[in-house]
Amino acid sequence: MSRTENLLPRQLGDAHIRLLRIYKAVVESGGFSAAEVELNISRPAISLAISELESLLNMRLCNRGRAGFALTEQGEEVYDATLQLLGGLENFRARINAINTELKGELNIGITDNMVTVPQMRITRALAALKARGPEVVINIRMIPPKDIESGVLDGQLLVGVVSEQRSLPGLNYFPLYDEQSLLYCSSEHPLFEHDNSTLSDSELSQYDAVLPAYPQSAEIKQQQALLKASASSTDREGIAFLILSGSFIGFLPTHYAKQWLREGRLKAIQPEKRSFTTHYTTITRKGARNNLIRDAFMEELESSR
Repeated sequence: MSRTENLLPRQLGDAHIRLLRIYKAVVESGGFSAAEVELNISRPAISLAISELESLLNMRLCNRGRAGFALTEQGEEVYDATLQLLGGLENFRARINAINTELKGELNIGITDNMVTVPQMRITRALAALKARGPEVVINIRMIPPKDIESGVLDGQLLVGVVSEQRSLPGLNYFPLYDEQSLLYCSSEHPLFEHDNSTLSDSELSQYDAVLPAYPQSAEIKQQQALLKASASSTDREGIAFLILSGSFIGFLPTHYAKQWLREGRLKAIQPEKRSFTTHYTTITRKGARNNLIRDAFMEELESSR
């Protein structure tokens, strides 16, 4: 195929941007199958989009097949260029928002899963106050893993993120939000529910199947989880709750999230004075980002909701 055929048009439209966003998601997910959940479209549709993008660019971006998914050298460069382009688009939106004296535009915010039951409700109150100040503001919430929130804020796709405090990246600002306590639970269908847990030793506890989170944890949390028999994992806390409620596993859940099942008698905390840990949550924004009225207004409301 000639290098002059099927080149990306000089003027990029929404359809081209969509293809690049799909490509970015595939790369960051590590393949077509893993990207299905992120994009909420079928694998054939993803494959078709990547093939269309390759045709437009006149180059092979990735190898896929029995050997697994891998980017080509050109694919790596296209991915880097895609990050620059999408980040530039978000910078443009941010600059336009900053020019406006009224709160008009979008608040793209990434939040760690299952935090809506946190009793302090600072995020909820801040969102309500922002909407009252700027009725035309469009709020887009993404419930995604912490690492995706961090990368989203860094590349400009997210204005604000809410993550657990595990590490400090040089490109981010951190603002303490609140602390969350987690306890070890079993369900009413589990043998430990009727068991006298006051004398339960570490070795006895390690005989029971446990579900552990499949995402990064602090040293304190890992120390508690090291005592458990890892027999299942979950990428989010809702999945952990599903497995605990099955009666076949024990596992840690935030107290605010477990409260509903505790009240119904479906969960029981195992040695709460001993089997617990605290997670510190922070709000993150990108260092050096341009002024953005919507982001700044939201952060002001979040601070005032203490």
